[in-house]
Amino acid sequence: MCGIIGILGKHEVSPQILDGLKRLEYRGYDSAGIATINSGKLDLRRAVGKLINLSDIMVHAPLPGRSGIGHTRWATHGGPSVANAHPHRAGRVAVVHNGIIENFRALRAELTSAGAEFGSETDTETIVQLASQYLEQGMTPVEAARSTLKRLEGAFAVAFLFEGEEDLIICARRGSPLCIGHGAGEMYLGSDAMALAEMTDRITYLEEGDWAVLSRGGALIFDAEDKQTNRPMTRINVENTRVDKSGHKHFMAKEMAEQPGVLQAAMGYYSGREHDSLELPQGLDFARADRLIMVACGTAFYACQVAKYWFEKYAGLPVELDIASEFRYREPVLGPANLALFVSQSGETADTLAALRHVKPHVAQVISVVNVPTSSIARESDIALPIHAGPEIGVASTKAFTAQLQVLAILALRAGLQRGTLSPKAFAERLFELRAVPGFVAQALDREEEIKRLSEVLSQARDVLFLGRGMMYPLALEGALKLKDISYIHAEAYAAGELKHGPIALIDKDLPVIVFAPHDGLFEKTVSNMQEVMARQGKVLLISDAKGLAEAGEVPFRLAMPTVPDFIAPIVYAVPAQLIAYHTALHRGTDVDQPRNLAKSVTVE
Repeated sequence: MCGIIGILGKHEVSPQILDGLKRLEYRGYDSAGIATINSGKLDLRRAVGKLINLSDIMVHAPLPGRSGIGHTRWATHGGPSVANAHPHRAGRVAVVHNGIIENFRALRAELTSAGAEFGSETDTETIVQLASQYLEQGMTPVEAARSTLKRLEGAFAVAFLFEGEEDLIICARRGSPLCIGHGAGEMYLGSDAMALAEMTDRITYLEEGDWAVLSRGGALIFDAEDKQTNRPMTRINVENTRVDKSGHKHFMAKEMAEQPGVLQAAMGYYSGREHDSLELPQGLDFARADRLIMVACGTAFYACQVAKYWFEKYAGLPVELDIASEFRYREPVLGPANLALFVSQSGETADTLAALRHVKPHVAQVISVVNVPTSSIARESDIALPIHAGPEIGVASTKAFTAQLQVLAILALRAGLQRGTLSPKAFAERLFELRAVPGFVAQALDREEEIKRLSEVLSQARDVLFLGRGMMYPLALEGALKLKDISYIHAEAYAAGELKHGPIALIDKDLPVIVFAPHDGLFEKTVSNMQEVMARQGKVLLISDAKGLAEAGEVPFRLAMPTVPDFIAPIVYAVPAQLIAYHTALHRGTDVDQPRNLAKSVTVE
């Protein structure tokens, strides 16, 4: 959520900043703005809504200058408005900010009593007012920024631009990600490398607590103790940051279609030289673990719920599963024989990162499954396993979810082999099944036209119920989340056996009920629950394979899936969950890629 970009350039920076902000749109935002220095003068433009609104303003009121900062804002303190949009300005300083300033009320009261006049409802304005006050006291820009940062409490990334200083941007990172880009006589700043990829492939990632002074000649980086430090420069693969729809109507459509290729590539990355082997990082040791703690948020949490079945069934390893935002607050009991596994697409999810830092001193090993190998979570883990999904722009995760499942399945198989609960023969059989996933996912994607027709019925509903048992229960949860995310239809998911414990009271002729039920060991029980729904006139959509559909009898709506082994069924059945949400949203005319109130990367708690 929110995006920052800054440029000290050789040319007019407003068009470059606007282009960089477009590359950050996937993070989610509701307003945007740019500030520049031109002939020593500070000026800014801001707009509510999409970046096209800011672009329109700048056509009629250009913003010249070769030094500037820009921002896409996702509202926290204060609703979307021009007054609350970033950059904020006070006197000779402008600021853009991601995150939350937790002590802003106390600071605001102090500044107001000193004569400061606030024009917004945001916590961010306290930063710029404080820096302006320090400048008025005679401090230099560097001294004012440093003094301001010392007063702030919370998690944030921030950038300062000062009037009269055309070769200076000061930035800081505490909690929220920030990186510096290096050019030839130019310097850049961004929330992530994707924003800077069109300008440079040389990136320095700021570490926790770092702050930096940027000029066109380079960057001076200081750590949390204000000691000058060096951070390594990384060369990124610009091809891996390309952002386009490749002929698809939406990024979500493109990313769903990419899943067979993504899964094939990830499988190839982890495959060993022998067909029945895996190559994983040295040091992964499940043999001596007495418990696996898995922590994630949102869709990644549902991937962990599936993986819990795999680790316990195939590795005999007890699994404790937690939502990241709740984990630290229940005072979890941690031990030296515990392993901790964190899953995050962005690798910057604030709650997940905070949970990682909480457990790291107390457990044997911290493992992460991430899509961005240079992210904070990856860098702070003992072992980071990339899912190789490539940039995922659509807010509703699709290819990252199935890739997370695949990598977690690989880990579960390795754990089973190390712990002796999975024989070499059984390991090879499960690995053979996993290698077949890309083909089965492609077959599931071929059901799109049928799903499109079924979704037209769903688009008229006010509420939808999802049911599943075993590993299909997390898939039901994921299906409900996807539908809520992008169609704005209220949806709930339950383990099918829980139907009689309350949810059955909701069933009537107007309630669609989507049932995930491959023909597995739980099929008969699931169908029994489904019959209870139909007896109360519920409109059932049964998603099953040919054998399951044949045995289920008459069902109002049905969707045939390929027949797949139980082990890989959750990965394959994720596809109809995605397609149902996508086409229902299309029928309802919602913004599929950037649904209201949601952000792709949640970098505040």
